[in-house]
Amino acid sequence: MTTSRPPGPALAGPRPDIAAAGRVVVKVGSSSLTTDAGEIADDRITALAAALAGRRSAGIQVVLVSSGAIASGLVPLGLTRRPSDLATQQAAASVGQGLLIARYTAAFARHGIRTGQVLLSADDLMRRTHYRNAQRTLDRLLELGVLPVVNENDTVATDEIRFGDNDRLAALVAHVTRARALVLLSDVDGLYDGDPRRGTARRIAEVRGQADLEGISLGRGLKAGQGAPGGHGGHGGQGAQGIGGMATKVEAAMIASAAGIPAVVAGAASAAAALAGHPVGTYFAAHGRRPATRLLWLKHAAVARGSLRLDPGAVEAVVKRHASLLPAGITGVEGVFDAGDPVNLRDEDDMIIARGLVNYDAAEIPGLMGRSTRWLASKLGQEYEREVVHRDDLVILVLARGDDPPEPPGALRAPTAVPRRSIARLGRAGGPPQAAQWRSKGSAKCPS
Repeated sequence: MTTSRPPGPALAGPRPDIAAAGRVVVKVGSSSLTTDAGEIADDRITALAAALAGRRSAGIQVVLVSSGAIASGLVPLGLTRRPSDLATQQAAASVGQGLLIARYTAAFARHGIRTGQVLLSADDLMRRTHYRNAQRTLDRLLELGVLPVVNENDTVATDEIRFGDNDRLAALVAHVTRARALVLLSDVDGLYDGDPRRGTARRIAEVRGQADLEGISLGRGLKAGQGAPGGHGGHGGQGAQGIGGMATKVEAAMIASAAGIPAVVAGAASAAAALAGHPVGTYFAAHGRRPATRLLWLKHAAVARGSLRLDPGAVEAVVKRHASLLPAGITGVEGVFDAGDPVNLRDEDDMIIARGLVNYDAAEIPGLMGRSTRWLASKLGQEYEREVVHRDDLVILVLARGDDPPEPPGALRAPTAVPRRSIARLGRAGGPPQAAQWRSKGSAKCPS
């Protein structure tokens, strides 16, 4: 797909997979709920509730992921614009969340629908026990006929560990709830091949894969399919009260579609039509299989607590043969982490090739590097005859060595509070594992 297509109406047929979805996640952003003055517009919430109630009356289960807590808290706090500092954002969210859910409760009550508030933090989707609990809660609410209203828990989220926008959160909620469709509502009526404010731009009706996004610019130097730094970006539309944009919506749609969930990006005014499968907005066809929940969590929500550096043989084994990572292929370790934490796997050029759940603490690994599991078991005990990262707990982030591997779409930033240690290497070739040492920045050698 290129931007050289002649101008004209975007053509697409009906979308039966969207229309037939028995469970759908709908996301709406602050810019679609606020007035030009930045206040929550009750008429927009009323219209959205009516559209979702229409699907509910057809027997469809609906989960709403809604931004707007911070925007709702601005006027009560006497603020004229969205605050830039985290503490004031959290204060506004604390005041605004109750007001926002009260508006939704009243709007849906007119249609005989009960709502339930679900606040999620990134941590809830990074820890498997929390993830499962969120899944059970959402499932039970739907079984009871409740319409869950989900938002990021802005009052406790930190800059280092947060979704930053609700688009990625919506894609992950769609997977958590095993939804059959994802609809992302915006103040722009879809993805365009240029600036929609110019008459020559044309709406893209359908995306079947990454190739269909070639040459599509999302503003701020971003191409479609690239992550938006800090959750920003997008043409036409980042409202003053929102922090997402078209870039994050495209990334969220691609996360969902790659997991077997069709997605639509459409204008909020077209919510009913989008949910009914009419050819509005931009349709992202499902093109992948639904992965294990653990692996989607690991790829798109987990914060890496550190890194392991691999030699070329280990990189080939992990990427091409989908093998487990063994101690013999590790040449370095960064970060402070415990067994069970997510870590990035890097090649010798510092390229992130995979992410996995590690089976050892960071302090143990220098003593294992370069050794076979058989040798380690004979010297240290049978418990050391195991993989550092098992292949069932590992996701590949590049297709082959040499690919350009940015952090995967939707991956969260690693917390800056986690200290990073210099690359660990064996103290002397052929020495016993007890002799393995690493050198901390600015400190003396520490034994492993």
